[in-house]
Formats: sequence, structure tokens, C-alpha cells
Amino acid sequence: METEILTNQEATTQNAEQTEQTEPKTFTQEDVDRIVTKRVARYSDYEALKEKAAKYDEQIEAGKSDLQKANEKAEHLQKELDAIKKETELRNLRDEVSRATGVPAVLLTGESQEDCEAQAQAILTWAAQKTPNGYPRIPDGGDPIGNAKKSTRELFKEWFEENV
Repeated sequence: METEILTNQEATTQNAEQTEQTEPKTFTQEDVDRIVTKRVARYSDYEALKEKAAKYDEQIEAGKSDLQKANEKAEHLQKELDAIKKETELRNLRDEVSRATGVPAVLLTGESQEDCEAQAQAILTWAAQKTPNGYPRIPDGGDPIGNAKKSTRELFKEWFEENV
């Protein structure tokens, strides 16, 4: 074991002596130029590659944004189509209930057939209370001014003389 330790110590000493004997390497300007030229040659097409990469990235982004725009437009159009379909279905439903009950479709605001039928029945019930025998009830007996003794011509003449 001692011989091995000595051998290791001797090897360490020899390495230290060789390191001290090795002089630092010096370079001439020609050596430096040659080294720099080799390294520059390695990266000579760097700018061209950089431009190509930038153009590729732009195209990817442009394509992605076109795809995103197309998707957004498709979603928007689908929503519009769904809204139009729903409107049409509601209009048809209200028209059907209107034909069946006699209540004008514009008075019906329900979202389902049951709602529209319930509204129509409520309107018919209300209208029946307000119009006995199917005729509208006129509170003043049909005389809007209260002068039933004069004709329309006479009333107009009086109004014309007063206002003109």
C-alpha cells in the first residue's frame, strides 16, 4: 500500500512539474484572424436564417389569426342562425295559438305553447268581462262629448267657429 501511495504522490509531483514547464500559448494576429474567420464562417448565414425564422413565425401567426377570425365569425353566424330559428319557431307557435283562439298574435308573448294558450285564455276572459254580449261597453252611452241632441255637422260648425 505504501508503494501505491508513493506512486500517487510521485504522479502528482510530476504533473505539477509538467504544468510549470508548459508555457502559456501565445497567438499572433494571423492566428487570431484565422480562428475568428473560422467561427464567423460557421455563423455566416445566421442573419438569413434569422430572417427566414421571423417570416415563418409571421406566417404562422397570420394563419392562426385567420383561423381564429374564421372561428369567431362562424360562432357569430351560428348564434345569429340560432336566434333566427328561435324567433321563427316562436312566431309560428304564436300564430297557431292565435288562429286557434282568435286572440291577435301580437298580444301573445309566451315562450311555449302552454304559455301562449294560457295568455290567450286570460285575454279572452278579460275581454269577455269588458264586452258583454260581444259588443264593447261604452261608459257614456256612445256620446263622447255629452251633446247627443246635436248632429255631427252642427257640432263641427260650432267647433270651427270657435277655433278658426
